[in-house]
Amino acid sequence: MQLGMIGLGRMGANIVRRLMRDSHRCAVFDTQPAAVAALAKEGATPATSLADLVAKLETPRAIWIMLPAGEITENTLKALSALLAPGDIVIDGGNSFYKDDIRRASMLRERKLNYVDVGTSGGVWGLERGYCMMIGGDKDVVAHLDPIFATLAPGVGSVAATPGRPKDDHAAQGYIHCGPNGSGHFVKMIHNGIEYGLMQAYAEGFDILRHANSEALPQEQRFDLNVADIAEVWRRGSVIQSWLLDLTSAALAGDADLKEYSGTVADSGEGRWTVMAALEEAVPADVLSASLYARFRSREKESFANKLLSAMRHGFGGHVEPKA
Repeated sequence: MQLGMIGLGRMGANIVRRLMRDSHRCAVFDTQPAAVAALAKEGATPATSLADLVAKLETPRAIWIMLPAGEITENTLKALSALLAPGDIVIDGGNSFYKDDIRRASMLRERKLNYVDVGTSGGVWGLERGYCMMIGGDKDVVAHLDPIFATLAPGVGSVAATPGRPKDDHAAQGYIHCGPNGSGHFVKMIHNGIEYGLMQAYAEGFDILRHANSEALPQEQRFDLNVADIAEVWRRGSVIQSWLLDLTSAALAGDADLKEYSGTVADSGEGRWTVMAALEEAVPADVLSASLYARFRSREKESFANKLLSAMRHGFGGHVEPKA
């Protein structure tokens, strides 16, 4: 299948590479010519502008936008929509706000264009591991794009099958059609909110372990613990094993004091939106709310827990926090 890609950052470029490995044809555009040239050397068709990208795609066109949420995605979508023909498909695979998806889908529908929102998880590891995808849009349009999603998904791999699940199970492959426009990014938003909570729990737990030898404790209650070893042993058969724990262990093995991290932890916006959704639905979200506020607090106070949060974010997404 043919796909156009706009935005060749950490994830966009690797999505193209994974597709080309499975013989999909990709045309690519980015405002950085070097990024386009790099993928052209690997077999992608280079484009010098949005108009050039559209011209190099067969109809009905499918174009994936992989840009930061907000104004840059909005402006790109508007410019692109003026160039497309009825029946073409625009895919937003970034972390856009789900209410924006609903509005954008309605706007494109007036032009007889199709819109699909894809919550995409996998970070810088997606090229090898695949991408977990949560998809919103019209059922027939999503079905048309299935060859793209099937290639990008991680597949069953070594994960044990869940008893009772159907054999032809897209969820077990690592991607699902969540529902109408907006639902894909809504599910991904909650995914990221949960991610905040999980990361915060690991960070606080390891902070307590690291300070177990505090002078504030009675001498007999002080323990000089090896946090790198603890992270590693928990990866082996523990009920709290996870990919985040894998990243934690790798970071601590490299530097148990995490000296290269400032402890200032950014938030992408997904955590804020998750808390907003909880408020709108009157659903208690104590842990997710507290983890968001902890990130705000990190910008005022340095701690080992915050450094570990930075290490995990760097591990799965290549995020680089500001230096101390």
